[in-house]
Amino acid sequence: MDIHVRTLRDNQQFADAEGVAEKLGISSATWPLFGIVWASGEVLAHHMFDYELEGQRILEVGCGIALTSLVLNHRHADITATDYHPEVGAFLLENSELNHGAAIPFMRTGWGDADSGLGEFDLIVGSDLLYEREHIALLADFIEQHAKPQCKVVIVDPGRGQHASFSKKMVGLGYAHTQNKPDTASYLAQPFLGQILHYVR
Repeated sequence: MDIHVRTLRDNQQFADAEGVAEKLGISSATWPLFGIVWASGEVLAHHMFDYELEGQRILEVGCGIALTSLVLNHRHADITATDYHPEVGAFLLENSELNHGAAIPFMRTGWGDADSGLGEFDLIVGSDLLYEREHIALLADFIEQHAKPQCKVVIVDPGRGQHASFSKKMVGLGYAHTQNKPDTASYLAQPFLGQILHYVR
């Protein structure tokens, strides 16, 4: 599959002349993180390459540069993307056009925001979402808000130390939990030390 992405040059770029990101609590240090393809994002995109998708409404959470959404869009999946960063929507639109795909529905929303109106999904995916301990409850509640009674959740975690507590929270919401290493990560420059987390209800 031939997917092209427009990204930032590196994680040192910053452009917030009107202070939009600053007002959302996004610092100059964290501003560029959305605009790079991270290893966890590559692992998730590869995992979705031949994932069973038929009849499923799919949500990518914290999509960043949205490589996974672009792969799913290429497969003509029913994919919607979300992220908190104010620049993500413009990058996603340009990258959809760059890959000659349909525009991917996108909403800028935070995990603690009021009901976004996005509705419920059969499959919720994301990568490298659990940066801080406080993200555990926020992410679990956001997923619960958007999950159908029967739902699958796939999260690629690089090993930041929060996934055990997050899995416990998800089990409390009625999900069965498994995890595994990717079958191969030979496409990455460095060995992948994280896990693919699966939750099914």
